[in-house]
Amino acid sequence: MHVPDGFIDAPTSAVTGVVAAGALAVSLRGARRELGEERTAPLAGLVAAFIFAVQMLNFPVAAGTSGHLLGGALAAILVGPYTGVLCVSVVLLMQGVLFADGGLTALGVNITDMALVTTVVSYAVFRGLLAVLPRKRRSVTVASFVAALVSVPAAAVAFTLIYAIGGTTDVSLGKVATAMIGVHVLIGIGEAVITALTVGAVIAVRPDLVHGARGLRQRLRLRVDGELVDAPEPVAVPAAARTSRRTVWLTGLVASLVLAGFVSFYASANPDGLEKVAHDKGIDTKEKEHASADSPLADYGVKDVSDARLSGGLAGVIGVGVTVVAGSAVFWAVRRRRGADVSPANPGL
Repeated sequence: MHVPDGFIDAPTSAVTGVVAAGALAVSLRGARRELGEERTAPLAGLVAAFIFAVQMLNFPVAAGTSGHLLGGALAAILVGPYTGVLCVSVVLLMQGVLFADGGLTALGVNITDMALVTTVVSYAVFRGLLAVLPRKRRSVTVASFVAALVSVPAAAVAFTLIYAIGGTTDVSLGKVATAMIGVHVLIGIGEAVITALTVGAVIAVRPDLVHGARGLRQRLRLRVDGELVDAPEPVAVPAAARTSRRTVWLTGLVASLVLAGFVSFYASANPDGLEKVAHDKGIDTKEKEHASADSPLADYGVKDVSDARLSGGLAGVIGVGVTVVAGSAVFWAVRRRRGADVSPANPGL
């Protein structure tokens, strides 16, 4: 779904840049409320790094096409919708600047499509489902699956609309829409599986760290007259029995490094959904060379390292490291600004 330079004309790219900037400004303010604790910032940085790592794992879909995680639903459910927009935006910025993945003039398009649309749509679906499902942890996982599934074709629809307004090639809009939505429904299944498994894994060890699970309480079940009923008071989970945040953070970081540094070598080499549709329908005829095409990390490889496995692995490890540092720095700064805004005289700000 990374849109390269040349697919969308300059005026439309500029407008989406303004939309993206506005979304980031709103998200920075909203994230102050979501990053309520000092240690939440490193966790949000880890989410960004994990999304970067998993996006390197293209999985085969159909007819020579592959897909990869977009991450909007995963980020929104784990750390909140405002922080989620920032997480995906940090990933897109790192990919565009360092790895020549996604055009720099198209950065506004990509943030609007991959960060804003996926996060807003998925979180709306997620919250809607939680309102009608039983208030159990399993419901969070189920809602995560459906929300992620819907978010990917929603992003495909958004791209189609942007292309309809500012596409640089004369291709039938109906053909673009049919091809984009069709392949991204399939990719959405992979997105849903990855999101549900990740959210479920975190809930299993530290449900309090999952933004989307806040407010859910696990009640003690008592047998009364042969039937199980909920006890009136929730059972508090002893702090000593929980996995520490440091352990969760280190486990997530190690998993990200392994995925990006080793597992990514076995990812599908087929073009992703947008690349395939763009090539088949002729959308890419005016694609421009990336401004960072000569970057030492362009195309997820380290320049002058001849061994493909080593080159890709090193690039992945560097990407995870840079993303977790950049993301944590952004979220720490947002958290610190929140602390500065909250004063005894104005505790509600």
